[in-house]
Amino acid sequence: MKSSEIKFSINLDDNNLPEKINWNASDSGMEGDNDCKAIMLSIWDPKEENTLRIDLWTKDMMVDEMKLFFHQTLVSMANTLQRSTGDDEIVKEVREFAHNLAKKMNLIIEQK
Repeated sequence: MKSSEIKFSINLDDNNLPEKINWNASDSGMEGDNDCKAIMLSIWDPKEENTLRIDLWTKDMMVDEMKLFFHQTLVSMANTLQRSTGDDEIVKEVREFAHNLAKKMNLIIEQK
């Protein structure tokens, strides 16, 4: 059986706030550590039937970047839901929600 590893390295300031986030995945095809400004990690615990979350972002992540990151994460979650459940009706609602949220966050401007 094949094994793969994903590692995150978080540098914290004196107040334990992330200053730098690096990641590395053994199957990424990329050499060395890769910088990023934020991670949102969800882990399903089957015993507790509960989601565990790790949400981190660096102090230099701008608000507009976070809005875009959040929107793109919602769209990605809709795609995952589509592939994993095939529930087109619910996926459509999630995508519509993400689209409406993007409009409210001024990420997209619709032509009238």
